[in-house]
Amino acid sequence: MARTINRDGNPFGAHRVITPKGALPQPALRLDNDMSRLWDNELLLDVDILNVDSASFTQIKEQAGGDEERIKEIILGIVTERGKLQNPVTGSGGMFVGRVAEVGPALAGRGLALGDRVASLVSLSLTPLRIDEITEVRTSTDQVAVRGLAVLFESGTYAKMPDDIPDRLALAVLDVCGAPAQSERLVKPGDTVAILGATGKSGILCAYAARRVLGDGGTIIGLGHSPKNCERLEALGLCDVVARVDSSDALECHDEVSRLTEGRMADLVIDCVNIPDAEMAAILMCRDGGTIYLFSMATSFTKAALGAEGVGKDVTMIIGNGYARGHAEHALQILRESKEIRELYESLYS
Repeated sequence: MARTINRDGNPFGAHRVITPKGALPQPALRLDNDMSRLWDNELLLDVDILNVDSASFTQIKEQAGGDEERIKEIILGIVTERGKLQNPVTGSGGMFVGRVAEVGPALAGRGLALGDRVASLVSLSLTPLRIDEITEVRTSTDQVAVRGLAVLFESGTYAKMPDDIPDRLALAVLDVCGAPAQSERLVKPGDTVAILGATGKSGILCAYAARRVLGDGGTIIGLGHSPKNCERLEALGLCDVVARVDSSDALECHDEVSRLTEGRMADLVIDCVNIPDAEMAAILMCRDGGTIYLFSMATSFTKAALGAEGVGKDVTMIIGNGYARGHAEHALQILRESKEIRELYESLYS
């Protein structure tokens, strides 16, 4: 297909914003996903897997009542309306895997060849996307198989897919690779670390990162909801204690962590849950002067800020950033180092 190549594209992708004018692609309401024309600083990719953000996919599944055909309709509807996959309820997207179909002339020095298989490391909530067909919905892994096209901007980050890790597994881990990299920066020797949603994909990686810093010192409290998942977390041996709680019940979470720490509470709380209303649980589990890392895309930062104020908690709250320098390789290396985590994730995602 012959494509028109335009020049002078904005490095952040503002040239693809249809509405509102002046916005950047992530907060924009609609992007131009016409793939018959490209800008010289864009990458075009043939997309075959979408790894939908956990909070977004959970919401879509609930809206669809678990019906796979209805899930397809909702996803296609979002992309048709917005030109990107940005859940209007959660605001989040996910990421994709695809093959390089075209490299804009201005990006010729990036070392990419046609056919290279890459994963996007920027959100689908800012990525121009066209879906021609959804061929499979994988409700257990938050992944959707598609035929489509996507554009990465000059500022967009990506990772070449590794040869030693299957695509589905690598994509599942790369989707949350910012969490373990940033958690490892925040943990200090001797800390008591409480991980809310520790039984999930990002929570397990954060527990591994925390244990790498703490060694035999400090304490990791893993908090989950599902009995089966809590058992799996215990078997990994990363946490000193695993407790079952309801993340939306702030008082229950406070009382459990208070009991486990003899009232000292956690120095660092990492929030990885994929459902709303966990903000107050994270705040109440943290000691005064402690730190809360809000990685969950289900977080309401209004609830977090005003909730901390309302209960008189002097805590530092850090917004989870999907990007950290070297985060992709950091997360993939965990799979190479930990036989137990890799085997668990292979059973879930491969």
